[in-house]
Amino acid sequence: MSKISFYLFEMSPERQVQSACRLCRKILRNPAKIWIHCPELNIQNELDDLLWSFDPQSFLAHGIDDQSAAICISSKLPETQEWIVFNFHIHALEDPSRFSHIIEIIENNEAAKEIGREKYKTYRKLGISPQTHKL
Repeated sequence: MSKISFYLFEMSPERQVQSACRLCRKILRNPAKIWIHCPELNIQNELDDLLWSFDPQSFLAHGIDDQSAAICISSKLPETQEWIVFNFHIHALEDPSRFSHIIEIIENNEAAKEIGREKYKTYRKLGISPQTHKL
């Protein structure tokens, strides 16, 4: 059974890309592989830039379509279950059981909240009870 975590920003204006960087840094304290599923090229590039400069003490090792990196940014989904998947797609993942952990980050704006509600409903219909973290 997959673990699905929703991170809801109720008060903060923090953007999805910034939140992803913070969560990646936290997750990588333990050995892990992170896949950021992101179909939009402009957001891929923004993530790429931000992951280099996010932490002034060090950068977060990553690459676009680079499966050997600790963080892989890609428009595709990974083939293996070893990845923690950040879903930047506007739809829920169709087969969440393929992944050990799926992370959905919901920004504090109405459009993002509506997308988040639809994703949440989809996962519930698949019999999964997502965890919600309000920030």
